[in-house]
Amino acid sequence: MKATRFGRNAAIAVLAVGALALTACGSDNATGNAPAATQSAAAGVKVTGTLTGIGSSAQGAAMDAWKTNFASANPGATVQYSPDGSGAGRKAILDGSAQFAGSDAYLTDAELASSKTKCGTDGAINIPVYISPIAVAFNIPNVKDLKLDATTVAKIFRGQITNWNDPAIAALNAGVTLPDLKVTPVNRSDDSGTTQNFTDYLAAAAPSVWTDKAAGVWPASLKGENAKGTSGVVKTVTDTPGAVTYADDSAVSGKLGTAEIKVGSDFVKISADAAAKAVELGKPVAGRPTGDLSIKLDRTTTDSSAYPVVLVSYHVVCTTYDKQATADLVKAFESYVVSDAGQQAAAGSAKSAPLSKALQDKAKAAVDSIKAKA
Repeated sequence: MKATRFGRNAAIAVLAVGALALTACGSDNATGNAPAATQSAAAGVKVTGTLTGIGSSAQGAAMDAWKTNFASANPGATVQYSPDGSGAGRKAILDGSAQFAGSDAYLTDAELASSKTKCGTDGAINIPVYISPIAVAFNIPNVKDLKLDATTVAKIFRGQITNWNDPAIAALNAGVTLPDLKVTPVNRSDDSGTTQNFTDYLAAAAPSVWTDKAAGVWPASLKGENAKGTSGVVKTVTDTPGAVTYADDSAVSGKLGTAEIKVGSDFVKISADAAAKAVELGKPVAGRPTGDLSIKLDRTTTDSSAYPVVLVSYHVVCTTYDKQATADLVKAFESYVVSDAGQQAAAGSAKSAPLSKALQDKAKAAVDSIKAKA
């Protein structure tokens, strides 16, 4: 599945949004003052109002494209998005301070149960909107490419490997001149879906070393540098020779070196195609409500066409909103996001992998199911 499959330009993206046959005007907590504007489906319905989202910083580049294109097609509509981290986003959708959340980790069973307070009896659902590989990114002078396996990555981030010329790294990188340079691991300081996905990979692929459970908060027992958000960790590593972090590939490309990850007997380069393959190998999370598209990834696959250090980022939305106008505005925006045009806009801005046709169809059906209280 290649990004070029959905070869659409920004103009098509705008037309696609403008053609949405929906009506709306605002949202529950941050609405525009414009009255509702209802047009016929044949004329192409525009939406107005302000939609508020909070969450994943990994989605930042894609969200910028989505917001711009959506506003261009709907001059009276604005999408506000604060990239405060996946944990902050999930908290905001659960307490009603945002109309949608961006999260690199799907809601837990406990969060799903809690969502019924603000999102109606069917609660909230997780809709995949953004697929991207997580880079193991480093700043080693004169070294741009490394080969690493899960065990070595786990030892690096646990502080068990302290120098870049360590024999374990050298054994995987014959012919590479590794400096006698201190390793400085840098982790996210905030509750992060990227951390959740990265530690999920380590816990599954290197369980003898990574003995902590997967979590959105970095283990407090581990020493190292930390920074807030994707941009924070990337800047810290960029400014620190010997530093290494994990971050969405869209924020790393061209700035830092990245590791190929061992899968089976091969090493896999980071790419949108390889990330998409990893998602294809995933399975639906069991016991979820209708419309919820949470995916359980196979972090221990031996399929060398897949890059297993991947995140599926979701938009978490209510199944039921208090006002029809809010429901319609959410549906309009999310319909664009999961459309061919929306997915191509994200791929162009963030090097993400577009949703497969099968997953895209399921996402659109989930969006269509959003409703307002009777």
